[in-house]
Amino acid sequence: MLLSEALGLKPNHLKEMECARGVYHVIHYSPPCPEPHLTLGSSKHSDPGFLTVLLQDHIGGLQVLHQDQWVDVCPIPGALVINIGDLLQLISNDKFKSVEHRVLASKIGPRISVASFFSTHISPSSKMYGPIEELLSAEYPPIYREITIKEFVTRYRSKGLDGQSTLIYFKV
Repeated sequence: MLLSEALGLKPNHLKEMECARGVYHVIHYSPPCPEPHLTLGSSKHSDPGFLTVLLQDHIGGLQVLHQDQWVDVCPIPGALVINIGDLLQLISNDKFKSVEHRVLASKIGPRISVASFFSTHISPSSKMYGPIEELLSAEYPPIYREITIKEFVTRYRSKGLDGQSTLIYFKV
């Protein structure tokens, strides 16, 4: 509701678009790494869905890319980290930006985090998603073309976590 309103849309707009129809959860378990300077826990990437809610433990390691600098997301007990995903960036026509992030390996551990991904791509359909019409104008033309979730998921899975956003494949 708040995201819809932040875009200047009616409160249920994103819900009616089925942006959170599917939810899946991933638990990450990373054992201690004896040589963390030689590896990453997870390489640079952005999440594919609409929104990610993350609960990280006290170990930390999550970093976000801000102004070409990696910034630690310090864990706060009981706090949730909220990431905008690629599909929300696409339908908001870049009004919201997906978050590039990575996870550093650590000598201490294990590191445990739980991520809840809000998306529709649990069962990819032929439904079309593109920039929301109400957000477009002569000054703000579409940046992305309309796509199906199936097309998006296929591209995301085929490219892997290569540090490059899936969105570049769908620009107008």
